[in-house]
Amino acid sequence: MVIGFLATVLSVTVAVHVYLWHRLVRSTTRPGSRSRRVLTGALALLGVLVVVTFAGSRVEAGFWLAWPGYMWLAVMFYLLVFLVLLEVPRAVAWRLMRRSAPTPEAVPAAVPVSAVGGDAESAPAGDGGRGATGGARGTGATVLGGEAADGEHPRGEGSGGDAISRRLFLGRATAAIAGVSAIGTVGYGVRTALGDPVIEPVRVVLPKLDPRLNGLRVAVVSDIHLGPLTGTAHAERIVRMINAQRPDVVTIVGDLVDGTVAELGEQARPLGELEARHGSYFVTGNHEYYTANGPQEWIEKLRELGIRSLRNERVEIRHQGGVLDLAGVNDVNGATADDGPDFDKALDGRDPGRAMVLLAHQPVQAAEAARRGVDLQLSGHTHGGQMVPFNLVVPLQQPVVSGLGAVDGMPVYVTRGAGFWGPPVRVGAPPEITMVELRS
Repeated sequence: MVIGFLATVLSVTVAVHVYLWHRLVRSTTRPGSRSRRVLTGALALLGVLVVVTFAGSRVEAGFWLAWPGYMWLAVMFYLLVFLVLLEVPRAVAWRLMRRSAPTPEAVPAAVPVSAVGGDAESAPAGDGGRGATGGARGTGATVLGGEAADGEHPRGEGSGGDAISRRLFLGRATAAIAGVSAIGTVGYGVRTALGDPVIEPVRVVLPKLDPRLNGLRVAVVSDIHLGPLTGTAHAERIVRMINAQRPDVVTIVGDLVDGTVAELGEQARPLGELEARHGSYFVTGNHEYYTANGPQEWIEKLRELGIRSLRNERVEIRHQGGVLDLAGVNDVNGATADDGPDFDKALDGRDPGRAMVLLAHQPVQAAEAARRGVDLQLSGHTHGGQMVPFNLVVPLQQPVVSGLGAVDGMPVYVTRGAGFWGPPVRVGAPPEITMVELRS
């Protein structure tokens, strides 16, 4: 699986960097120039950095690559987006510039500036640039529209030098617009990703909810992604913000970590300070199965911190005389490690007349939950797309991108997550901590 992932990263990286070279280097520099060689080398090194970052971030020794590698990945992505968006206006501008160029009939014939032993004005127009005596061959400088051609002018233009000047101007203008737009977007995204999560209040009506449970408040947080770009302060802030809401129940819906307990145990320490009247609960996400030692060591670490993992399990939340069933299933990626979701085990023995809330990392698990009579599923995984326009791609895999939706009539709430994966960038999908209030 890792080899396949890295092969995909390599293929996509090469393709994107070839396109970026075409638009950012070839279209903005002259062939053979020093600037073209330098920019080509720099772009090649950045491409290697992306692949090495993905490979190295899976081991502690490669954590130091995370910041430069992931930051370039974000800039690279938005350069690609803006350059693709500019392709049509660029093509239109180029056609207009070609139409406004002098026609071949309007361009003076090549005339030698000087000729040895001959009169420049007497040279025949079709004489190939030779003087009247024929002895000035190669000694006269031919003026073509005021600028010498450098070998990349388009055929059919009246003036090769002017064509190159127009092409360079258009290429550099396009690159400048895309560059400024990409850097500005990434800067905004970094500020959003590293800022405070948004508190999203959500009221969900469950017809089977015991009226005595009216107003039960469940904090939902997902995709914290403790890893090489976060620190203890990341978890401290999330815990502080959750505690300030005074929830009755805290739920962590997967993708807590991107590393082992040895690497990230200290970053997780603040989670032991979560406060909730009826406890804190966790279910695995796909990234728990990507860590070197698997999810079990994190389940044990969370137990030490006072957080119970629901491993295809159900618990009863008793509140003001009423009872709510809270269940959790493992992530679908656990199936590759013989640790996948087991709905039969999680829902076994429940009272069908009692409201059931299910914790499942991926929204795609909602179809199975709906078939089994679950009343509400709480999920994460999507990050809300994290970086526009990925939000347009997520629906190809998941039934709900973010917010409150429905699958087969069952309400599903998908939180955007409180952290980030890969680049520390969020555009159009700010980090989120959700406060779900249940109503009958």
